[in-house]
Amino acid sequence: MADEQKPDLQDQETLFEETLEGAPADDLAARVADLEEQLATAQDQALRAAADVQNARRRAEQEIEKAHKFALERFAGDLLPLLDSLERGMELSDADDPAIKPMRDGMELTLKMFSDTLSRFQVVAVDPHGEPFNPELHQAMAMEERDSLEPNTVIRVFQKGYTLSGRLLRPAMVVVSKAPSDKPASPSIDEQA
Repeated sequence: MADEQKPDLQDQETLFEETLEGAPADDLAARVADLEEQLATAQDQALRAAADVQNARRRAEQEIEKAHKFALERFAGDLLPLLDSLERGMELSDADDPAIKPMRDGMELTLKMFSDTLSRFQVVAVDPHGEPFNPELHQAMAMEERDSLEPNTVIRVFQKGYTLSGRLLRPAMVVVSKAPSDKPASPSIDEQA
């Protein structure tokens, strides 16, 4: 029944021809121009709508990618002090002391597991000892004169920095070398007296 209700293509062509035969030429040209304008407008609207949908899809995909990539940022940032504490404990404990060897071994294993887990989630340490100072990754806490090093070389790391998927999570806190000053040292209070 649905096929019977729809006029077929032949019926539509006949109706169109009958409409054209009874219309004056000027009206017909105006009607064709009007229809062409409506068609151009509809095509323009369709292209714009398709572009809007594509842009919205691309923005949504970028937002989802960002959310996945940096969802761990706050959590990882909260874990970094724990990692720092484990590292300091390892530095301050005596590796040769038999009384703390089992505890030190456990700390070392925990530290390795912790570091490996963070690495799997693209949390990477920034330990710039001996590298040129980079203000995008490092925070200079002090400067020391050094003859043997180029100025602006990291000579000591107070605290490692970390990146998450290439984005800075925490800067490394460092001491940076500077060129020795050529000025004589100022006289001390005892020398002035």
